[in-house]
Formats: sequence, structure tokens, C-alpha cells
Amino acid sequence: MALLHPFTSLLLLLLAVPLSRPASRSPLSPSAPPAVRALPLLQALQERAPGSRGWQAGPAGGQPLRYMLSLYRRAADREGRPRHSRSLGTNTIRLIRTSPHGGQPWAGRWYVQPLTYRLEGQPEAEHLLRATVVYLPSLLLARGRLLCALELSDTSNGPGALLSPVARPHRGWAEADVTPYLVPGNGSAGSLALRHVCVRASREGGHDAPVAPSHPFLLLYLNDTQAGLASLEAEPHRQRRDTGMLAHDLPGYLQEQEGEKSDCSLRPFPVSFAQLGWDHWIIAPHRYNPHYCKGVCPRLLRHDYHAPNHAVVQSFVHQLVDASVPWPSCVPYRYSPISVLMIERDGSILYKEYENMIAESCTCR
Repeated sequence: MALLHPFTSLLLLLLAVPLSRPASRSPLSPSAPPAVRALPLLQALQERAPGSRGWQAGPAGGQPLRYMLSLYRRAADREGRPRHSRSLGTNTIRLIRTSPHGGQPWAGRWYVQPLTYRLEGQPEAEHLLRATVVYLPSLLLARGRLLCALELSDTSNGPGALLSPVARPHRGWAEADVTPYLVPGNGSAGSLALRHVCVRASREGGHDAPVAPSHPFLLLYLNDTQAGLASLEAEPHRQRRDTGMLAHDLPGYLQEQEGEKSDCSLRPFPVSFAQLGWDHWIIAPHRYNPHYCKGVCPRLLRHDYHAPNHAVVQSFVHQLVDASVPWPSCVPYRYSPISVLMIERDGSILYKEYENMIAESCTCR
């Protein structure tokens, strides 16, 4: 078995104890060692941790999970980096399943099933952009077909307004827009009540036994404005002169040696969610590689380091004026987001993009 990097071993050892306690759902302590605090994604995810390792996904599996996995694979690569071609239009999508209803939905050829989606407890920082109910309008049977539609429930026993599909995402699914019925003040912001109506259309002389169709599920497209998601954003780009030109201003300072392996550069630091005991609720990606920057800043800060003028001057002062002035440090320069697909404590499925979680390049400051 391959040996773990010492830094990785330290991280896993520090995280093992608090994560194994079912009641521990609080974020990582501010007093935690730097090795832990350096990975803010783990802090953000621990706040959503469902609890003990024995927690099961339960009803969150099946077709809803496969649907969200398909959505995730279209939006992100295997490492969780969002694809440039994605068109989600938001950073958060939550799938909510219907609350169970008793009773017999079948009456002859007709299937009528009440659906209730509970929306209480949604985070205040998540602002609703749009909402759709995803369902299968047609299901092929052995001797015919099951045709389905959605309608709004009302207080009477009569039929409600029929919902027309506005999109057909993939593999036969259809989406009906329900955004207007979830706007605060419409009287249904706490829940959404629908009816799933299907009819068996059998071929002549054929007869199919009743087959329960898959329950439609609600998708909430949300904009998460929670403070801290962009807390790791690199310092604002400053207007700066070319650092190479600045070096030319100092006579005799162009004696730069060839770069060595110890120079400031980006290093891998993979963390497996299975090693953390989180793979039962984090569906994708399977690992997180935030990278880190390590190495010595070279004597001459080349243009490709994107170092600010202040760092260039600081290195000159350290070498030519006062050695007690600190040498510039090797730190991340540019970050990219990561997309995570997870199952929440209530069984809903969440797609979320966390900004500035993967270091992509290094600089000296």
C-alpha cells in the first residue's frame, strides 16, 4: 500500500476524531491547526454533514439521484471543476422529494397521486431563481403506455390547473415551471401541493397490470449568497509594471539562475472523501485536490509569477538593503471553484458550487 504524504496523514488524524461522533456537526474550530484550517471546503461541508457514518441515503436514491448525477456530470469534470460549457445559470440546485401519501392511487385505468413538497427550513442566504417539477410524461409498458401529467391541487375535489412542460432535459424527462406558485405571499411558500395524474393507454386486446410511476421531484434553482463562499478570493489585481522591466532599472541585477525544483510552484494535495468517512453522503467528486503553493521565491521574480510590484521591491530590499525584511512568500495567485453533489440530512439532494476552492497557480507576495 502506498504511503501517505506526512501532511495528508496529519490532516486525516486531526479530522478522524470529530467526524466519527454522530452529534458533531459544527464547523472546524478556529483553533484547529493550520493543516485543517487551510482546507475551507472541508469546513463548509462539515456544516452540512448528516451525522454518523451509519447514516443511510434511504429514499434519496433511485431515479432522483441518477438524474442529479447526470446533471452533475454535464456541469463538472471528474475533479469537480465546473465546465465552461455548463448552462445551469446558478450555483445551487436542490432536489426535493415529495412527502409520502397513503391511500390507493389506482382507480381502473387512472392513477391519481397527491404530491406535497415541504419547503420549510430553506437557508435564508439561498434566493430562489426558479423552480421546476421533473416528471416522466410517458412510460412504456409491456402492452401499451402510461401517459402522465401534473396539475395544481386546490381546496375543492375538482381538477386543478394543468401544468404544461416547459423543457425536456434528457432521457424522456419533462420539467414544468412552478416558480410563480412558490413566490412568498402567494400562500404556498411553505409547501407545494400537486396531483400526479396518469392513464393507461393499452393496445387493443392488451392489458397491463397497474405499475406505479416514479414520483415527480421538485428542483429549486437557487443563488447562494452566503458570506464566506468567496473568502479565499485572491487579492485584487493591481495595475503594475512588467516586473522584468522593473528589474532592468537596477544595474547589474540580471544574474538570475535557472529555476530549480525548489522554486515556488503548485503542488498536489489530494484528499479522498472515502478516507474522511464522507463518501456515504458526498456523491461526487470522490476526492478533493485543492493544491497548495510551496517553494522559494526566485531572486528575480519573473513575469509569469504575476507578482505585484511591492513583492519585487521587497525582494530587492531584502537582498540589497536589509536582510531582516522578510523574503516574499509563495502563495496561490488564481483559484477555481469546485462543484459538489451531496445528500442532505433530510434526504434532499444538493448540487452546489463553492468558489475559490482549488488553487490553479502561484505567485510571490
